[in-house]
Amino acid sequence: LKRNLRTKDREKLLNAALQKFAESERLKPYQAELIKMQEHLERTGRKMIILFDGRDASGKGGTIRRVTRYMNSKHYRVVALGKPTEDEQGQWYFQRYVPHLPSAGEMVLFDRSWYNRAGVERVMGFCSREEYIRFLQYTPLLERAMVDSGIMLFKYWLDVSMDVQEKRFRERIDDPRKIWKLSPMDVASFQRWYDYSRARDDMLAATSTHYAPWHLVRADDKKR
Repeated sequence: LKRNLRTKDREKLLNAALQKFAESERLKPYQAELIKMQEHLERTGRKMIILFDGRDASGKGGTIRRVTRYMNSKHYRVVALGKPTEDEQGQWYFQRYVPHLPSAGEMVLFDRSWYNRAGVERVMGFCSREEYIRFLQYTPLLERAMVDSGIMLFKYWLDVSMDVQEKRFRERIDDPRKIWKLSPMDVASFQRWYDYSRARDDMLAATSTHYAPWHLVRADDKKR
């Protein structure tokens, strides 16, 4: 019986490895296109921002890793800013993001972005209502200035269902390799699911413009 169980475990691991390899191979043609795009930016001196936003555990970091896997690291940067410092809290809200904007020929990928104010800061009370309203008013103007300056701006919202987010949180709890990803804020955000949903809808309505539209990605199936 033990021998049979070990055989089944080996077969299960082998099948999982083969599936992972096949999925990785399917990505390669798309990753090759991304390399061509990066070469075009370098050749023409164009500038690009790609920002990924979404709920906790929506797959932002993993998506960015797949996008950049074969790219030339000299010509792209991943920006994932943490909690604002005391000095940053006293600055113009967008000030800490400005130094990370791209130079000619460069691509910058934001793992979360200035849209923190429209999500976690609004829902968890980390900003006042007046600050939130000003954010919704000024963000389209700021993004228009970016686009007018020659920056190509792409905004992706990775959307997950409640069941999938809960499943991913439980995986973080049960897997010692992932437990570092779980924070008290994750639990709080899950408990306020519908508040985050309303915040998302208001944000999309106020900041999706013809020059900087939001692209919604159904992110329940990470591999797809």
